[in-house]
Amino acid sequence: MSKNTKYLLVSLPASISRTNDHDEALTALRSAVTTDYGTVFPFSIPEFKIGTLDALVQQADELAKLEAGCEGVVGKVGDSLKQILEGDESKISKHKTVNDKPAEQYLKSFHWNKVKYRADKPLGEIISILQKEITSIDNQVKDKYNSYNQVKTNLTALQRRQTGNLATKSLISIVPPSLVIRDSDYLETHLIVVPLTLTKDFLRTYETIAPFVVPRSAQQITTDDEFALYAVTTFKKHSQEFVHKCRESKWTPRDFKWKEGGKEEEGKELEKVKGEEEKVWGEALRLGRTAWGEGIMCWVHVLALRVFVETVLRYGLPLNFVCGLVKTTGKLTKKARSSLDASYSYLGGNAFGRDKKGRVTKDDSATSADMQAAGHMGDGGEYSAYVCYEFEIQ
Repeated sequence: MSKNTKYLLVSLPASISRTNDHDEALTALRSAVTTDYGTVFPFSIPEFKIGTLDALVQQADELAKLEAGCEGVVGKVGDSLKQILEGDESKISKHKTVNDKPAEQYLKSFHWNKVKYRADKPLGEIISILQKEITSIDNQVKDKYNSYNQVKTNLTALQRRQTGNLATKSLISIVPPSLVIRDSDYLETHLIVVPLTLTKDFLRTYETIAPFVVPRSAQQITTDDEFALYAVTTFKKHSQEFVHKCRESKWTPRDFKWKEGGKEEEGKELEKVKGEEEKVWGEALRLGRTAWGEGIMCWVHVLALRVFVETVLRYGLPLNFVCGLVKTTGKLTKKARSSLDASYSYLGGNAFGRDKKGRVTKDDSATSADMQAAGHMGDGGEYSAYVCYEFEIQ
């Protein structure tokens, strides 16, 4: 789906056609938008059980918040897919599907899911089901991606121990066992990482920075591009003081305990965590793909409910309306809306008029607080003469 694509979900009374015919009304909507500004597809919305006016006003407010929540969850799932696929847009777009089809195809052929959200149930109950569903999607994705990030962090730490510099990498395969004093009651071997620029200073002063450092005990084990690794022997009684003085001198003491078979054990642990990371990566990707599609479906059903409730509040009963999905672009959205305003501003009564040149103008003083309280304010808080909701799927 193009990042520049925007949609308008528009509901109009069937009376915009002379015969009150739905097909004619849809044709009138297409003529109002014109192919210059967008393409109009029929959008089918069933009739629901309608409660009191107060209940509808409250539900309009709930649905506005729920729609924002759905959009947020879909965005977060998209971000998770982007993270796990390392920002590869071609791969990401392949996984952003609804029932293995592009989201645009789902929108164009939208039909209310009567199995999951039975239209014969009260509106409040359907809204509650949708709220629980989008919350569940959010929680599942959050938990799985937290698990993946934890495993990935563990793997990165292990890999860093294999490939980092001498200050961070594992020393188990570097330090010869013969250099490490073991099973002594008095002596202890310390492994000290020294920046190459400080090696002369280290060799000149290490014997005197703390008491009871064994003279001439420093042995260079290896070097890399940044550091040199030395083994130094001290009496255990003064080990802590020696370690403290090393840190003050900007030399890094490394914790090290020789363990038989330690190298092989580290290798096995790395392979184990690699396997676990691959497994959780696959699970997170599959869940992200499924959750994105389910999130879109939930979001579009909420949008359909918003249109229905607003249609009842705006046009009244008995219901006789037509709903169309307008596919446009970010640049053409304003022109499409202006074209719709020009054709249907009369539905807004005193809220809209025309200037001397015949252009539609809006009388803000005519849009009362009651309209906003009743959910009649369009996206962005602006009053529209007809029911219209803008959205985009990224």
